[in-house]
Amino acid sequence: MEKPRQVVRKFLARPQHEGVGAVVRRSIGRFELRYFDPFLVLDEFSVSAPAGFPDHPHRGFETVTYMLEGAVTHEDFEGHRGTIKAGDVQWMTAGRGIVHSEMPAGPGTSKGLQLWVNLSSGNKMVEPGYQEIQSKDIACTSADGVTVRVIAGHAMGVRSPPVLASWNAFAYVLEGEGVFGAERGAPVGAHHLLLLAQGDGLEVWNKSDDRPLRFLLIGGEPIGEPVAQLGPFVMNTEEEIDMTVNDFERYANGFEKARHWKSQAMVALGVE
Repeated sequence: MEKPRQVVRKFLARPQHEGVGAVVRRSIGRFELRYFDPFLVLDEFSVSAPAGFPDHPHRGFETVTYMLEGAVTHEDFEGHRGTIKAGDVQWMTAGRGIVHSEMPAGPGTSKGLQLWVNLSSGNKMVEPGYQEIQSKDIACTSADGVTVRVIAGHAMGVRSPPVLASWNAFAYVLEGEGVFGAERGAPVGAHHLLLLAQGDGLEVWNKSDDRPLRFLLIGGEPIGEPVAQLGPFVMNTEEEIDMTVNDFERYANGFEKARHWKSQAMVALGVE
């Protein structure tokens, strides 16, 4: 590395209630950090049936869900349905409009992370999409006691689409304690988000004694456009948000299928 990234800010993700009976630790998307272009929200969630995230709409961005424990079933009004388990990834493009549900599958507690990624103005009204990546299909490599799973980017010779030095990037600690960026820095523990300066890599030291240090390293190209947000709707102007609310309430311009759709999870619960 010619220019390792340094930590410029640190946040503790604090618990809050979301969905129905679910608890999330939100780091991006709180008042301390409303937006980190192109990232809108980062939630570390924990949910047990019958709690979950029942039928709800989105427009104007994408969600990436990574499972840590248990399983979650996704359904949407485009007919997509799938269950992701520990180590799996789900990538959903809300685009011009989607209504979906995300509910725990099976007994016990399901844990994972969900990242909301903004779409540029030219892509906000694309058709919705959905894909799953099973754990076995995620690029993985190990060396010198370090194991890396590469969902996007490259590390230790394993590559998917690259993360450029000029992109915004952050680390999120899942387990253990480590020093990031500068060896003399203070150790950081679980549930902390670290915003990183620009650079071509990141140096990390495990300070967890005999325990593993697990963290996410995520980067994205800044969009550099205005952001207007109302809950699950993310556009560029307040006028576009007003139009989105109107479209959703009238089942129009991307939300037509919401008029008569209900997830199987909601039907099973007897919700009208």
